[in-house]
Amino acid sequence: MHSYRWCGSLPSTATTTTATTMIRRLCCLQSVSPSLPFSSAPTTIKKPLVLLGAPQVSAIVLDMLLNASASPHSLFEVAAIVTQPPARRDRGKKLALSPLATHALDRGFSPDLIFTPLKAGDDDFLSNLKALQPHLCITAAYGNILPTKFLDIPPLGTVNIHPSLLPLYRGAAPVQRALQDGVKETGVSLAFTVRALDAGPIITSF
Repeated sequence: MHSYRWCGSLPSTATTTTATTMIRRLCCLQSVSPSLPFSSAPTTIKKPLVLLGAPQVSAIVLDMLLNASASPHSLFEVAAIVTQPPARRDRGKKLALSPLATHALDRGFSPDLIFTPLKAGDDDFLSNLKALQPHLCITAAYGNILPTKFLDIPPLGTVNIHPSLLPLYRGAAPVQRALQDGVKETGVSLAFTVRALDAGPIITSF
């Protein structure tokens, strides 16, 4: 059995169950908690969600979230994007936005809602994040360590999309390490983010 050490506020069992159910509904997964029955009535007030990422794979996640949130039954709307600052690409000739930022702009996102802090613990950034009052944050290959003062902001927590069957291949480059080990099967896990790397409670794997 694995032990989990939360650094920050530990969600209650009810809150964790609610977050898990909402994530599964939003991501169109089949498993939904029987204690929280699905309502056929459209959701009138959607909760703000913030996506953190950078490479092209996180742009794919953004598409999935935007498409799912367009449903009248969706519980969330994507309120903001957090990504890496512009970096020099094409052999250092020019500064370019991250693939996620570029794709968000292509999807009609306001530039004012695309944040590019050097560190996720920057005070100005955290102030802007708090103003959005996100109920949930999702990370997909973001690449920065999230401090406790970030993790304490969303009441439903922060969930990471990790490309391995956790607890296997925690940390960086899980796909490459799985290939190097010659494993015949791997997958993707959704897990709550804690200060310890990829050590939070696992929501689901597939």
